[in-house]
Amino acid sequence: MFEHTSRYFQISTSSYKSKDGREIAYKRRRFLPQGEKIPLMVELRLGSGERLDLITAKTLGDPQQYWRIADANNAMQPENLTAEADASLRVPVPQP
Repeated sequence: MFEHTSRYFQISTSSYKSKDGREIAYKRRRFLPQGEKIPLMVELRLGSGERLDLITAKTLGDPQQYWRIADANNAMQPENLTAEADASLRVPVPQP
């Protein structure tokens, strides 16, 4: 259902039976981890106009892993991480 690099990959799957008898599978809710407990690789100072996908590609090697940086910074809205220049950004240790 999800790639092994997806934030939803390790979330358990549940199901329920609809009124018409169909079995419907769904992923359980994902809670944000505590960012301060995620092992840190580096802390960066952002410049003006920086993009999270480019930062992620440079530091973690895959722009689609931006969610790992969002988790490490307790961010529900990843786009807010780069909204202000000179902000500090925690980059976690890359995961397989």
